[in-house]
Amino acid sequence: MSADALYQEIILDHYRRPHHKGLRAPYDIEVHHTNPTCGDEITLRVRLRGSGDETVVEDVSYDGDGCSISQASTSIMADLLVGATVAEGLEVEAEFHRLMLGLGQVAPDVDRLADAVALAGVARYPARVKCALLGWLAWKDAVVQVLGTRPATGEPTP
Repeated sequence: MSADALYQEIILDHYRRPHHKGLRAPYDIEVHHTNPTCGDEITLRVRLRGSGDETVVEDVSYDGDGCSISQASTSIMADLLVGATVAEGLEVEAEFHRLMLGLGQVAPDVDRLADAVALAGVARYPARVKCALLGWLAWKDAVVQVLGTRPATGEPTP
């Protein structure tokens, strides 16, 4: 089986049997994001535990409609975030974002991205990058809202 076929299978598996799908309570924040170019939608709930540098992503749940890329990407994202600290999650998000904006020229960090490397080929199709990033941008938005800081700087949000 070729790498492309394996990656396609991972994406389809997360799409057909999504992880963390179904909105759960309790949660600290709920956000809703839409991709205006294609109509994909994600409602994401995040539950955090702890404070400061030790804040841990206790749960991520979501519901959404959209293409296999947006739904699989959110499923994979939730797998990577649950149990990580917020700082670790933001590092993974930044790595995934870099991969998606690399136009297929960025080698994925397999250790950090795990199943998310299956989405590396999406970067060659700019119209689909927004699909892959939808859940990730919702998660980053949720973290900013619940913590009240800009993740990259720790500065208060305006």
